[in-house]
Amino acid sequence: MANTPSMSGDPLDGTSLAGVAGDLRAGRRSSEAITRAYLDRIARLDGVLGSYQHVAAESALRSARAVDNLLAVKDIFTVDGMPTTVGSQLDLEDLLEAEGPVVRQLRQAGCVILGKTKTAEFAFGPAGTNAVRGTPKNPWDAAVARLPGGSSSGSAVAVAAGLCAFALGSDTGGSIRLPAALCGVFGLKTTVGRWSTEGVFPLSPTLDSIGILSRSAQDAALIYATVSGRDVVLPAAAGSLRLGWFAEHFFAGLDPDVEASTMAAIELLKGLGAVTIERRMANLEDRARFNGTLVPAELLATLGRDRFDVERERMDPVVAQRLSAGLDLKADEYIAMLRAHERMKAVAKAEMQDLDGWLAPTCAAVALPLEHAAGIAEGTELARRLTRNTGPMNMFGQCGTSTPVRWRAAPLPAGLQVTCQPFQEERALSIALALEQVVGMPRMPDISAFTDQRAAVGPPAT
Repeated sequence: MANTPSMSGDPLDGTSLAGVAGDLRAGRRSSEAITRAYLDRIARLDGVLGSYQHVAAESALRSARAVDNLLAVKDIFTVDGMPTTVGSQLDLEDLLEAEGPVVRQLRQAGCVILGKTKTAEFAFGPAGTNAVRGTPKNPWDAAVARLPGGSSSGSAVAVAAGLCAFALGSDTGGSIRLPAALCGVFGLKTTVGRWSTEGVFPLSPTLDSIGILSRSAQDAALIYATVSGRDVVLPAAAGSLRLGWFAEHFFAGLDPDVEASTMAAIELLKGLGAVTIERRMANLEDRARFNGTLVPAELLATLGRDRFDVERERMDPVVAQRLSAGLDLKADEYIAMLRAHERMKAVAKAEMQDLDGWLAPTCAAVALPLEHAAGIAEGTELARRLTRNTGPMNMFGQCGTSTPVRWRAAPLPAGLQVTCQPFQEERALSIALALEQVVGMPRMPDISAFTDQRAAVGPPAT
């Protein structure tokens, strides 16, 4: 069969999830062989990359009967038979729910869960660093340890490195889109309430949403249709699109490679007839800062002040510092924030009435060296910088995607964010599919150099 990858390599190399499903149904490949190939890659590579918190080898092989896909699940989702640490050393058993409907739906669709991927502690860290459970290594640079993006750090690294077919993540201020952009994979953030968050550790019940990290928009569209019980969406006609952009905020202060990559992709869309319309919105910086107070206040409500006071020294110091921002929030201030959130959603909805979506670079920078997040002050400031373009979209209640784009010989990928009205995931995916047709399927990193480092780092998590 053409484009059939070697089982010793990446099972998705040269194909797609739909292609794998077709091969399984036709008997050209077996689910057990694919499962073993992924487990072999994890054993060979994840000692260096560190994307997995728990590898469920035995249960994955037991489940590998007549299945279509193999996925990894962020370690804030409860999965029967697997530990859930939420990226923390704390005992959080009293806060965990039973396995939720999204995981159950994927199991019923024939998916094998390879394991649990690492996350920033409590899913509260856009850089993807974790001082207590370990930081996954961005697979685009074997020589320099770079930020993977977070909080769905392990999920993005595992997808980019070919250690799973796709992964589940969550997004509260950018936690799917940011790691997707920095690791060069596709990310889908659904609208709050589109998919149930039952069985998912709550960071911010007001803003939490579930999503997908995958090799491509094509794969994400298939997964979304499977979970949602809908038809697989088709690409939009580029010439019919009306897309807005906010130059003063989202396109300011970009890394040169990010600017070149995202603007080149936008120009390609325009060349096919897409219309781009510049818009302005007042106080975008103020809107972005809401995430810095609302989210820690809601996380503190889940953890409890007593637990925070007693266990603070055992937490990731950057997470603990950011959490402390919610300590002094008063009840009336919290209610005022929730009301402001509703007003923001209404303003954004009005701004998008004549548009199919908004365009923006997902992140202003490519993956920075890990040293940029070395201290508490540096990590706290970096969190604000990284979420500048993603956080407002959460406050606006939007759904959205991040598509990997690279301009010519840029050494690291960037992401182009498309956001749409609430519950318009199909539209967001159709625009992303059109964009993917324009910029081409994303190229995955060459991770062969990581195999030489394994002996010095040790085996993967089990």
